[in-house]
Amino acid sequence: MDVFNKVISQVSSSVSSTVSQLSGVLPGNPVTREFESVAHIASAGPGLLWKIYKGYKRSTKQEASIFVFEKRQLERYNKNDRDMILEILRRGVVQLTKIRHPKILIVQHPLEESRESLAFATEPVFASLANILGQTTNMPQPANMSDYKFFDIEIKYGLLQVSEGLAFLHTDVKLLHKNICPESIVINNQGAWKIFGLDFCIHNTSPGNVAPVYLFEPYSPSIPKACQPNLDFLAPECVTIQTHSPASDMFSLGMLTYTLHAVDKKCLFPIKEYQQYKGRVQELKKLSTDKLNCIPKDLRDFVKLLLNVTPEVRPDAHQFLKIPYFDEVGIKTLTYLDSLLQWDNLQKSQFYKGLPEALTKLPQRVKVQRVLACLVHDLGQPVMVPFILPSIFNIAENCTQQEFCMHIFPHLKPIMKLMEPIQILLLMLQRMELLLKLTPAADVQQHVLPMLYRGLDSDSPQVHELCLSVLPTFAGLLDHSNVKNSLLPRIKKLCLSTSTLSVRVNCLLCVGRLLEHLDKWLVLDEVLPFLPQIPSREPAVLMGILGIYKLALNHKKLGITKEIIATRVLPFLIPLCIENGLTLQQFTALTTLVKDMFQIVEAEHRTKLEQLNSVKDEQKTLASTVPVVKRKINEFELGNAFSGLGLESFVSESQNKQLSEQKSLHTFENQTTIEPIKSSATAEKPPKDLSSSLLDDWIGTSKPTSDSSSTPKLFSSSVSHSFGINQNFNSLALSMNNQSMNMPNSPNTSNNSTHTLVNNQNWNSLPLSPNNNQSMGTIARPIHYSPMNASNIQQNMISGYNQHSNTWSNNYNQHFSQNSNPWSSNNSNAGQTCGQDNSQNWSALDNLLPTNNSNNAKIPMNMMSSQSNTFHGNSSNSHRGNALSNDEIMDLLS
Repeated sequence: MDVFNKVISQVSSSVSSTVSQLSGVLPGNPVTREFESVAHIASAGPGLLWKIYKGYKRSTKQEASIFVFEKRQLERYNKNDRDMILEILRRGVVQLTKIRHPKILIVQHPLEESRESLAFATEPVFASLANILGQTTNMPQPANMSDYKFFDIEIKYGLLQVSEGLAFLHTDVKLLHKNICPESIVINNQGAWKIFGLDFCIHNTSPGNVAPVYLFEPYSPSIPKACQPNLDFLAPECVTIQTHSPASDMFSLGMLTYTLHAVDKKCLFPIKEYQQYKGRVQELKKLSTDKLNCIPKDLRDFVKLLLNVTPEVRPDAHQFLKIPYFDEVGIKTLTYLDSLLQWDNLQKSQFYKGLPEALTKLPQRVKVQRVLACLVHDLGQPVMVPFILPSIFNIAENCTQQEFCMHIFPHLKPIMKLMEPIQILLLMLQRMELLLKLTPAADVQQHVLPMLYRGLDSDSPQVHELCLSVLPTFAGLLDHSNVKNSLLPRIKKLCLSTSTLSVRVNCLLCVGRLLEHLDKWLVLDEVLPFLPQIPSREPAVLMGILGIYKLALNHKKLGITKEIIATRVLPFLIPLCIENGLTLQQFTALTTLVKDMFQIVEAEHRTKLEQLNSVKDEQKTLASTVPVVKRKINEFELGNAFSGLGLESFVSESQNKQLSEQKSLHTFENQTTIEPIKSSATAEKPPKDLSSSLLDDWIGTSKPTSDSSSTPKLFSSSVSHSFGINQNFNSLALSMNNQSMNMPNSPNTSNNSTHTLVNNQNWNSLPLSPNNNQSMGTIARPIHYSPMNASNIQQNMISGYNQHSNTWSNNYNQHFSQNSNPWSSNNSNAGQTCGQDNSQNWSALDNLLPTNNSNNAKIPMNMMSSQSNTFHGNSSNSHRGNALSNDEIMDLLS
């Protein structure tokens, strides 16, 4: 078959040159109106004068062969010889046109003559037997058919076909061919041998009921060889006794048989001239069996009889057909195929059932060229297609893709559209692997895939199962749109609607095999959501669902996200674990998958949370390391925002006074620092940092120290500002605690005055009054300060002071009247009482003291009493007179 294709390719390579030749050869020939010539492929006839062109009919596009004789080939002959040759060629075609038989070349268009050529059209022809045996006259160049070798069965069946043709001519037509030779045998495209070249045929001239008589025309050496039969195959009696009969054609058949089996493909005792023929007759008389060793043994004796010089010894055509040489399975198979048109469908069906077994004994080229050509005739009957398809697939098994696409697939395309009988689709699906192997991808999309869709839409469960089993085999050839829009919807619909368990399971298995060819999002959007919709809960169905989940979970290209596992898959799989129909192995597989999925969810979500927490920690760390630049805002900038802008004339005096008081108050806050009076025991120690001690004092418990005379410091200037010390003196939380608590390891001293921080809730009951007889107190209860209650604290302190202003003034007068002036330099107890040097800045407190009207000198607090008032020298009455009233005190503090 490879040699056959090679020859075709060589012949087709000369198409361009052939077209140019035809344009000059057949411009006026009427054959060109109905047939289109494509390529020069072979030659045949006497002297191989006929050129054979491959072509087709214009109207039907049916293949054909166009025989052309170019009259310019006769330029070397004289006019009489030219006319004789033309007459012989015309006669042969006319005789061929009149005869119709399967073993005779069929003429599709009669002979047409123009000034330049003779032409006629026949059935498609591959080549003449002479071309295959090596004669290349009038063949396209380069042309080499020496590689084309006949199989034994081809020679055997070819001889059988020629014998049948001769039997038809001798018996039915009463016609002698008279020129059986390789030039007169043509092989068509189906490999059948056809008789051609009736140029020298002789008709019977006797009546029908009398023995046939054939007129004899003697061989003349004076006329061209093209006008006479081939001497190498001419019977001896035609030369020796000037007669001929049907036995003469049988001699030619015997010589043809020898030539086909000869090593050099030449006849027995070839001759070049007519005078040599008498010597050849003598050789034939002495012919021994040894000369015929090249011929098969079971044919050798019959060939010897055919080559006998005596015509009566030779078997006729019918006898030759019955020899054991043709009694073979392959020959009988080909013979039956040739006679199929004469049988009814029942006989054909019986023959087709046994045909696949018989085809194993035939060569591939014979099956493609000969058997297939006979089978395709009955493909037009749908009822016969199921009987023919097995044989067609048997032939396709050994075909190349090129041979399949050229010879077989064009006949299968119409069959793929048939749905009745259902056996057609079943056979197609059973051999789907072979179809996919040989069919191009484009044809799979266009023809094979629609056939499968029709199978899925059918009502036969058997067809459904076959379709589902073969779909994964060509999943790689499917594009995304076909899978999404056509294939998956059909499978899902079939799985949900079928009542057959095996079909439903096969749907799931098919989807599982298709997963690796699908896109991840197609699986997540189309495949997984439909699994919970399946109404069946049989163990086989559950295991199919389990397999799909397992594949989707573990496949490296797919993978199910933890969100889908947690929200869709696990809520569906967990209830399936308690199905009673499951075996222990199935239950184990199901629970194992559930555990694996849960572990995936746990691991991935844990990792996610850890990453989120680490990100938060990193953000906090980053925020702590980044320096925060705070804008320093002076609280009194809003009040002074319009100062210095020339708007004083628009502001009322009360507003100006209030602004000036706020400005002086702000100056007092920033400059004044009030420190408690230290005891004499701690006078020599450096003052403790207020910011550190203030935190301890602000806590609800006091820390005992080994130094009994040390007292905690109360407020820094900022804390004093927060309590409104700078505006109201009652924000100074300095009082002599009447209900003081003794600190551990702190002895009582008669001269120590204790300052404690009094809770704002006990301000009324705890006036600021020193008591020399009481022990040094501790911080009774800290004031919990916050920006929200700062104003409340200030209001409570002011109201408490207003209620006890008189008591406070009297207590101070009594205290300072009993003790010497602490501000006097002669008082030795001053340093012990105050616990600090006189060099400290008391200007802030001095501003609060009343002044002497005479010299504007400040009057100390202890000099306000009448007993120790050194400035006025008055008695107690003068002290009463100089005592500050409540209104004066409030004016002083305002």
